[in-house]
Amino acid sequence: MVSMLLPLWAYRGFILGSVKRDFQSKYRASLLGATWSVLNPLAMVVVYTVIFSNIMKARLPGSDSTLAYSIYLFAGVITWGLFAEITGRAQNIFLEYANLLKKLNFPRLCLPMVVVLNATINFLIIFGLVSAFLIVSGNFPGFAYLALIPLLLIQMAFSIGLGIILGVLNVFFRDVGHLFNVILQFWFWLTPIVYPISILPASAQGLMQYNPMASLIAAYQGIFIHGLWPQWSSLWLVVSLAVVANLVGFRLFRKHAGEIVDEI
Repeated sequence: MVSMLLPLWAYRGFILGSVKRDFQSKYRASLLGATWSVLNPLAMVVVYTVIFSNIMKARLPGSDSTLAYSIYLFAGVITWGLFAEITGRAQNIFLEYANLLKKLNFPRLCLPMVVVLNATINFLIIFGLVSAFLIVSGNFPGFAYLALIPLLLIQMAFSIGLGIILGVLNVFFRDVGHLFNVILQFWFWLTPIVYPISILPASAQGLMQYNPMASLIAAYQGIFIHGLWPQWSSLWLVVSLAVVANLVGFRLFRKHAGEIVDEI
């Protein structure tokens, strides 16, 4: 795996240039530009707050504050958005850059790296504004905020490992991309993002330990809402899956790298 990653440094100019072009093309001819990266998750949080907090009377345990519930939503929505963007874009990355792959010779793993960097930039824009809001509103979580760094690294490792697997499979079996988009929608609602896990039956709460994103999102929410450091032992599943996904993804990529260009 290391031998496959080392050449990426030599092509760092290509990667950074591709990231810049993708970012510019995404907001070209847009009056609001990168503001849309903030407005989309903000709209989701507002809608979910109105529906679940005001209409369905969903409340966090030990808190009746609508603001606390909105922060809870932000913690889940923006981090889930990072996961969904990386996996969703990675599954189509070789098809999206088909013309480039046929014309130029460069390490194919540059493309997943472009996906990760683009998603990270979009995330940091939103994350920076949310952090500023937490400071202004007096809800900054304190030193526990530093725990977000390892959490993000774990999440990105899991996301890109899964994304590479999907990306390679989607080249040969185009139904993979469509199927994963459906799975992603169910996965979102089966993860305690817009509702607290406490409202679920005890049996359903027990099943959440097998949802890798549930423990990860819960760790983010614990930091944002209560300023608590994560219980690292609860993240064993997502860490294990991140390692396995990357090993499988890189092996799958190495085995079929030569066939990808022919298939697209």
